[in-house]
Parts: sequence; structure tokens; C-alpha cells
Amino acid sequence: MATENYSIKDLEKLSGIKAHTLRIWEKRYGIIKPGRTDTNIRYYGNEELKKILNISLLNQHGYKISAISEMNDEEIAEKASSVGLFSQNGSTDENLLLSLIDMDEQLFNITFSGLMMKRGFEDTIISSIFPFFHRIGIMWQAGTINPAQEHFFSNLIRSKIIMATEALNKHPETNADVALLFLPEGELHEIGLLFYNYALRARGYRTIYLGQSVPHDSLYRVITICKPNLIVTGMTNPITSKDFMAFSQQLCEFAPGLNIYFTGPIPAGVRDILPSNARSVKDLLSLMQITQKA
Repeated sequence: MATENYSIKDLEKLSGIKAHTLRIWEKRYGIIKPGRTDTNIRYYGNEELKKILNISLLNQHGYKISAISEMNDEEIAEKASSVGLFSQNGSTDENLLLSLIDMDEQLFNITFSGLMMKRGFEDTIISSIFPFFHRIGIMWQAGTINPAQEHFFSNLIRSKIIMATEALNKHPETNADVALLFLPEGELHEIGLLFYNYALRARGYRTIYLGQSVPHDSLYRVITICKPNLIVTGMTNPITSKDFMAFSQQLCEFAPGLNIYFTGPIPAGVRDILPSNARSVKDLLSLMQITQKA
């Protein structure tokens, strides 16, 4: 479990405000008050982080730090909410971050709906949510969020993608191409695959979605039954070049006449020696362009 103790460098990374500036604000205005460990090391808790994020929002929208310093915590949070939730000029990442840290589903839904109104569902996921997941990964590795917070946020996004897929209410034509989507054994992070499933359905494909951690031995039977026109798979867990080549070769031999799209990071040195029907996809937009119907 990650602690709720942040260094001033953590605050800098999460808020975008330089550590030097934070120290000046702390000394001159007393805006945040660090705690101290038994060994006298300064640290900041979740309340300080949330306050700094709110101050960052206000500062971005023209409030001077001298004026902010005269507000109490409730006034800062209230004004940040009023300028942040309905702003047309950014603040999205801060609101997403606040919803993650505070596990605030209402704030997340308001922020997500605002993005949807401006960008539409697909661009919201590609341009805002997936880059934010990258940020979450860095935070998780640094110990600034805990697994429960990451699961909370991931499940909110998972739910949004599933609902959007159901809302398509789109019946593919009888001769529509079939896309088979799955993650290999041990792969559990299916948010990207769920979005591929949505995007392919939106483009008229009939999709067969198998989801996470599919036993390799069952794939040949599935391919025989479904007769897909293409296969989409991928992995996020670390894998050696040797193991990746073994997996890709076996899968490509199962379906020699199909293009098989491998998403996610691929070990260095194997991209140029993949089987002839293997396709490396570097990001979401690449697959969408490759599979875009005329």
C-alpha cells in the first residue's frame, strides 16, 4: 500500500508548480504546512496535495497567490470547483487527478462529461484518458498513489467504454469483417483492448471479444469457430524477446492467412523479424487508421 506522504518534489510533479515556488509560498504565505517524520524529514499529506492542486487551478485562472492566501480551505476548494469544472481552458488533468486521489466519482463524471461534450467519446479516450493512464503509471511506480486508487479509476473508465459500446446499438452487415480480440494468459489490463473493441464496432466490424488472460491452447479452436478476418492482441507485462517471438510465431501459425495486430510495447530487436502476417501497432490511432474501412 502506498503511503500518503509526498515530498515537495512529488508535489512539483503532480501539480506542475516548481518546488522552489512552493517553498516560497509555504514560507511567505503559510499556504501548506508540512509534517515531519521521526527522523525530521518533511512530508505532505493528501490534504496538502489537494490544496496545492486547487491553488494551481485558481492561479491558472488569474487569481494571485496573495489573494488565495487570504482564503480558507473551504473557499479555495469552492472557487477551484467553480472555475475548474466548467472551464474551457484546461484544468482537466487536475480534475482527473483530484477525482483519483479523493476517489470522487461525481467529480470524475462531471469532468468526463465535459470532455465528451467538447471532443466526443473516442477523442476523449485517446487524447485525455490514455495519456492520463500513463501519468497514473508513473505515480504508481513512485508510490504517490495506491493500488486501490488505480483500480477505482480504471473501473470507472472500463465502465464508460462498456456503456459506450452498448450504446452504439449498431448491427454489423451480414458480410462484415470479423475481428477477434483477446489478451494472452497472464495479461489482465484490458482497458486498451476494450477500447479497440468499441472502435472496431463503431467502424462496422463484427467483434468477438474474449477479454483478458485467454489460455493459448484454446485459441486454435476459437479461430476455427469464429473465422475472423483479423486478430488484435497485446501485452503490458514485461516479456523477453525470446518469449515474445515464441508467442507471436505460434499465434501466426494458427492463422497464417490473417493479419494479427500486436499492441503495446514489443521487445527491442524483434520488430524486423516478426512473422509475415504479424503487424506491430505502436498506438491506438495507428490501429484505427490501419483498420479504417473505406
